[in-house]
Amino acid sequence: MTFFEQFFSNTIFLTAAFGWLVAQVLKTLIHLIVSKKFVAERLVGSGGMPSSHSATVCSLVTAVCYEYGAGSFEFAISLILAIIVMYDAMGVRRETGIQAQVLNEMLKVFEDMGRSEISAHDKLKEFVGHTPLQVLMGALLGILCGVVIYSFLL
Repeated sequence: MTFFEQFFSNTIFLTAAFGWLVAQVLKTLIHLIVSKKFVAERLVGSGGMPSSHSATVCSLVTAVCYEYGAGSFEFAISLILAIIVMYDAMGVRRETGIQAQVLNEMLKVFEDMGRSEISAHDKLKEFVGHTPLQVLMGALLGILCGVVIYSFLL
């Protein structure tokens, strides 16, 4: 079996990728409903509801649990990875998004004052981190994706 055949028959990887895909599509639809604007960047961008980072790692953890069991070292590694990713999404990355909002507001004020060397057109990305609710919803979505794939599709 070639590398690509093995890679694309890896159920654990495909489950995690499916979790990410479902979260990104939902995130885009939710953003469309709330803002009444389609933003293609939401299909691949970070931040927003639900957390695709959480959905991905929780799909991974669920798949690993089905494949190897909750007592395996593979499960332990994937669970620790998931905890780190979700903690980071709510912590450092969220703070980065809040700082970007503040800096963008400052840039706008400077531009309004006539300071031409600073442009509000060079906005920083504000959708970076997640609220605890976004992380929780992503985690639940990821677990659901893993359960659906392993319970109904395999």
